[in-house]
Amino acid sequence: MAANSAVPAATRPPATPETPETHVTLEAFAASAARAAPAVHDPLAAWRVAAEPYYRPVGDEVQRYQVAHARRLPLLLSGPTGCGKTRFVEHMAWRLGVPLITVACNEDMTASDLVGRHLLDADGTVWHDGPLTLAVRHGAICYLDEVVEARQDTTVVIHPLTDGRRLLPLDKKGEQLAAHPDFQLVVSYNPGYQSAAKDLKPSTRQRFAAMAFDYPAPAAEAEVVAHEAGIALARAEQLVAIAGRTRALRGHGLEEGASTRLLIYAGGLMRDGLDPRASCEMTLMGSLTDDPDVLRVLSDCIDATFG
Repeated sequence: MAANSAVPAATRPPATPETPETHVTLEAFAASAARAAPAVHDPLAAWRVAAEPYYRPVGDEVQRYQVAHARRLPLLLSGPTGCGKTRFVEHMAWRLGVPLITVACNEDMTASDLVGRHLLDADGTVWHDGPLTLAVRHGAICYLDEVVEARQDTTVVIHPLTDGRRLLPLDKKGEQLAAHPDFQLVVSYNPGYQSAAKDLKPSTRQRFAAMAFDYPAPAAEAEVVAHEAGIALARAEQLVAIAGRTRALRGHGLEEGASTRLLIYAGGLMRDGLDPRASCEMTLMGSLTDDPDVLRVLSDCIDATFG
């Protein structure tokens, strides 16, 4: 059979001296048609992770997430503030090639903020999808950061998405929206300082598989700080040592010790020319406490580290 016989004559491109008609292949015609076709609108283009977010694995968390994502299991990530939960989700979205829609939860957030609402525009009343609905409809990871900060009457809207139904009821629209095959729900929270009133109810918690995070071991954390702040590893090790001492004060004057995020802030200030003492005062002291006694302890620790 001739190479171009699968292409109907009426749809084949005209022959040219450089490309005789008898040499036009189906593959070449398909490529030409794809270039000529109008671009398809991507409703999730703004939420695609274009560049690889740096993430330094500390265990088998990457494998665990990949297996959970293959089954589209809803995931609950718990761990102290600034330990890398959000960066991990961003990295996994990039690794899996799936768009990521992040929602920072707060106590003023309503179910309509997540799901969507009717709004007036030039054409009248039009339905506008919220971030959760956008992810469900088109297939993205929806990441609800600090989910316990949202009111419980708001978070119940996720319940039908986190069992075998995988449905999102749009009551105001009269629609039962089936989740796209690529949709996954991920939520996170910091269990360290939540009151009982803001903790996850068992009826919500038991709908998720769970992954617990913590600050990396000192050597791994120093690598992360050095990479992200652009400073020497030895300087990052000094910052991690200070952080370890602040974390030992948790429950003894501090609600939280210094996070990896704060260490990166301190390292960035040092890289940009601020001296170590001032950098640590801004990030590892002022950001942690106003208590004079605790500040004195932190100041002594910084002086001992940087001389």
